[in-house]
Amino acid sequence: MGEVRVGTCAWSDHEGLYPPGLAPGLRLFHYAQQFDLVEADVSFYRPITAAMTARWVRSTPSGFIFDLKAPGPVTGHRPADQEQRAGALEAFVAALEPILAAGRLGAVLLQFPPWTTDTAATRDAIETLVRGFRGLRLAVEFRHASWFSGSPRRTLDWLEGQGLVHVVADEPQVGQGCVPRVEAVTCRELSIMRLHGRNAATWYGRHATSGERFRYRYSREEIGELVEVARRLARQATEVHLLFNNNYGNYAVEGARAALLALGRPPGGTLFPDER
Repeated sequence: MGEVRVGTCAWSDHEGLYPPGLAPGLRLFHYAQQFDLVEADVSFYRPITAAMTARWVRSTPSGFIFDLKAPGPVTGHRPADQEQRAGALEAFVAALEPILAAGRLGAVLLQFPPWTTDTAATRDAIETLVRGFRGLRLAVEFRHASWFSGSPRRTLDWLEGQGLVHVVADEPQVGQGCVPRVEAVTCRELSIMRLHGRNAATWYGRHATSGERFRYRYSREEIGELVEVARRLARQATEVHLLFNNNYGNYAVEGARAALLALGRPPGGTLFPDER
């Protein structure tokens, strides 16, 4: 049976996790007293540097693991020509060096936008992109239903052939801009679950903050169900990353803490200002 790690996507959003007045620079240190995994999403929105990731390493214990989200221009979320994409990728890979040197990298997440559909040309482009990451462990999350319509096996076999981690996504099932929860392992070393909530009403449309889109509080019964999925995946993978991305209020932290309890591992720390 593999190990199940639990964390959230990003650490800076969770106001209720931190004591009042805690300096922003100490938030990762405090977060790492509660969880042993985080997905760093800042790299998706803006360039990161080796100086930044070196501080992250120093702020966390030796067993703490980072997943990182690949830059938006690299995965096609933001317009960029070939030279710009290559530059963003090179700078991102260079910035990972302190995490790699410390042996703390779980995987780099390649989350593709909902307009990235399943075509032969798209697969060729992804295979080319993968080579630019110089052998780093990569996880892939699709956001268009075409990748798993009909038989999911075709996409899963392709991911496995490329040595890519299939991301098991939990999200509302509305239209083509989402994927079903396909519970499968394509890389024996790692499986990743990303939990976006199940709020169909907010899945599409414009919101003032990204948290509005993921405004969903998982019930204890739902978390128990998802933990059982993680346990099943852990029978096939050495490690499973269970990541809560329902970053509205304290929902993600509450979910992660409940998942740890369901796994029989009481979380550290407390929620501020009150336990909920």
